[in-house]
Amino acid sequence: MPEEYVEDKDGMKIRKLTELKTVTDKDYEDAMLRRVEEFKTTKGKDSQFNDVLQNTVFKALSSALDLKVQVDKALGKDNLKKLHKAIDDILLLGL
Repeated sequence: MPEEYVEDKDGMKIRKLTELKTVTDKDYEDAMLRRVEEFKTTKGKDSQFNDVLQNTVFKALSSALDLKVQVDKALGKDNLKKLHKAIDDILLLGL
């Protein structure tokens, strides 16, 4: 594609825009999505240790949350409020 130049009043050469692609953003988006998918598949195959570690941490946090919910149900509203007040008093004592 030949480049065309226009000279302004100060003698500066300015390149003319001769072609404008409107599908460039879609091409960039598709290329980025392909790279993300490729990265996801290659990194997923590389490390099974990360998967085991993530699953272990997730299961531990899930179990802790379930235990908290069960303790909250077992204590009841009144005892739970008393427990929260006692914890707040202990934490504020350190200040």
